[in-house]
Amino acid sequence: MSYNLLKGKKGIIFGALDSNSIAWKTAERVHEEGGTFVLTNAPVAMRMGQINELAEKTGSQIIPADATSLEDLQNLVDKSMEILGGKIDFVLHSIGMSINVRKGKHYTDQNYDWTQKGTDVSAMSFHKLMQTLYKSDAMNEWGSIVALTYMAAQRVFPDYNDMADNKAYLESIARSFGYFFGVDKKVRVNTISQSPTPTTAGSGVKGFDGFIAYAEKMSPLGNATALDCANYTVAMFSDLTKRVTLQNLYNDGGFSNMGVSDAVMKTFMGEE
Repeated sequence: MSYNLLKGKKGIIFGALDSNSIAWKTAERVHEEGGTFVLTNAPVAMRMGQINELAEKTGSQIIPADATSLEDLQNLVDKSMEILGGKIDFVLHSIGMSINVRKGKHYTDQNYDWTQKGTDVSAMSFHKLMQTLYKSDAMNEWGSIVALTYMAAQRVFPDYNDMADNKAYLESIARSFGYFFGVDKKVRVNTISQSPTPTTAGSGVKGFDGFIAYAEKMSPLGNATALDCANYTVAMFSDLTKRVTLQNLYNDGGFSNMGVSDAVMKTFMGEE
């Protein structure tokens, strides 16, 4: 169902890889709500995914960009404003990567070159993106910037590895840069902490199926889906949330406030 929440709004969506990705679902929902946007991803990710299909479906243009490159980001912002015909109203940062996770390196035995690369892609890219938008005065007043995160930023999930550190840094950047964006430009910056979601990126984490099953049993409403997250993001892009900023917003079926659930106890006690 569409409510035209984003009619006339223009933006940039990072990280749509395939139909399982949250960014992909968000792009579809933004399109349904009347928003227009540019799609972007790293060239290597674009070769792996089906972003051309999404662009055709939503009538969007694609601008390849390495989110760790200030030159690429500046080109992205400049060309997006040119294509969209003005300043930007919303941005989704849906980027994350850990070579340590991908290569099976334990948290206590990291390859620090890989760690640095993961931090640059997963967190520092968010600062670089916002700095580029800020210096270019590219955001309209009351615009909205959202980055996706996960609860491992606050709690221990051993196999999430250095991605937990990256997400903690990402959330800190959102608060710190969000202050300046709010005071100087009237732009809001938030993170959405999503349930474990079966995306291409998430499936690379060891034991991820266990994460999903455990969270499903722990959460009173069950896990939030990729579409649920897309809907929440649309709400955050809309004018209905104009004074929500500097927040880490949980979209997790209640998991973040749970200690234990009957379903988890029954499983633990062997009653299921």
